[in-house]
Amino acid sequence: MNRATIAAPTIPKTIGVWDLPVRLFHWLLVAIILVSFLSAEEDSGLAAWHFPAGWIAAVLIAFRLAWGFVGGEHARFAGFLKPARLAHHIGGLFSGKPERSIGHNALGGMAIVALLGTVAGIIYTGATMQGDAGEELHETLGNILLGLIALHVVGVVVMSLLTKDNLVAAFITGRKRADLHPGMPDARPPARLAVPVAALAIGAAAYGVTLIDPVGFNPGAHAQGETTGDKGEGSDD
Repeated sequence: MNRATIAAPTIPKTIGVWDLPVRLFHWLLVAIILVSFLSAEEDSGLAAWHFPAGWIAAVLIAFRLAWGFVGGEHARFAGFLKPARLAHHIGGLFSGKPERSIGHNALGGMAIVALLGTVAGIIYTGATMQGDAGEELHETLGNILLGLIALHVVGVVVMSLLTKDNLVAAFITGRKRADLHPGMPDARPPARLAVPVAALAIGAAAYGVTLIDPVGFNPGAHAQGETTGDKGEGSDD
């Protein structure tokens, strides 16, 4: 009696797209932005982390700028900053037939720049805030960032549905289904000196933060300083 052959489930082959450092940056920045918003109010349980979160975001951006030149193929700015293809990509979206992109598409590339620029602006206005005008600008940029994040999330969901390419999973695993990108090889790895260059960028950024704000990475240090200052003023009366 012949034993029936049970076919094993076929597992789609995948290709490497996103290197580990750029994925870690992405999710760490997501977490830091969340902490920053949750700690924005003085009565928040996370209020002590507002300044450290901002400075950590600054260090992350410094890393991303460096990694944009020495990182993996699809993490480099040269690979996704393609404004000339923006009109073509938007046209595909309106037609309901957008092209799949192995890395960031043209619109996604512009969104990355807008997000990083806005975060940098929030950090700068937070560090140099003076008076109500400075605080208002800081909060306005925060609201703009929320809008950009919402658009980014909607864009990721829409593109994932239209192209059948799970973009969220790709930024977790670093890989995409090969059958959706026929003929595409694994992404070229980061440059040989990528890790030292990135480490230098992180170290330089962290050192710069300590020069600007010596207690910037210490949770609650600013609040404690303000309280101490208030007591000092009261004792002079």
